[in-house]
Amino acid sequence: MVIKMKIISLSAACTFALLAMNAGTSDTGKHLFILSGQSNMQGHRPEEAFAPAVEAALGKENVMIVQDALGGQPIQRWWKDWKSPEGEKPESTGDLYDRLMGKVSQAIDGQGLATVTFIWMQGERDAKMLWGSVYKVSLIGLYEQLSADLGRNDVNFVNGRLSDFDLKNETYPHWTIIREIQVEVAESNPRFAWVNTDDLNDGVNRKGASIKNDLHYSADGYKTLGNRFAENALELIKSHSE
Repeated sequence: MVIKMKIISLSAACTFALLAMNAGTSDTGKHLFILSGQSNMQGHRPEEAFAPAVEAALGKENVMIVQDALGGQPIQRWWKDWKSPEGEKPESTGDLYDRLMGKVSQAIDGQGLATVTFIWMQGERDAKMLWGSVYKVSLIGLYEQLSADLGRNDVNFVNGRLSDFDLKNETYPHWTIIREIQVEVAESNPRFAWVNTDDLNDGVNRKGASIKNDLHYSADGYKTLGNRFAENALELIKSHSE
């Protein structure tokens, strides 16, 4: 089932205490999928392709999907220890992470978890802001932050790589830097995987307009993205359960 809930006010301490209490490993528990990021994750509708695929493989009653995304946002709004390339830390970081985890805590309340898979589609904003030099530590840091808050060392991680929108780095100067980091990180851990999106931004978008190498994806592209997320997530679950 796709979980879409109103956000309630929870302190970080209460949220993470609840997460740790309910997130123990269980062979017979639910499979939790946490989806987050910026606009292309916001445009992804799990019910179109992702949810049907994972539910068919794992059983609808065994699947929980929590999605929370917001367009145009840098990774600093998720990773709490983010610092600029100059070493400066903003006054506020991690607010969107807290919002996401508030939803997660509600979803897993009273549930045992067989697996947790984190699916991430983000990086455009950091490429635009020339923050590529700190993106690798931020991406790994976010994963480790999530794993620690869930009290797990077995979280799967699927990362959607930036598309071919700006391979010349003309308007997003660190575009290819971010792309390369996403692949590097994904290939550094057997629990990680990355998804190609280069062929998803051509065609017709949801407004009926023709697009070519667009920043965002076509209507069919978002469905393909969901299928690829599911395929990689299921492969990670299978490979670590044998």
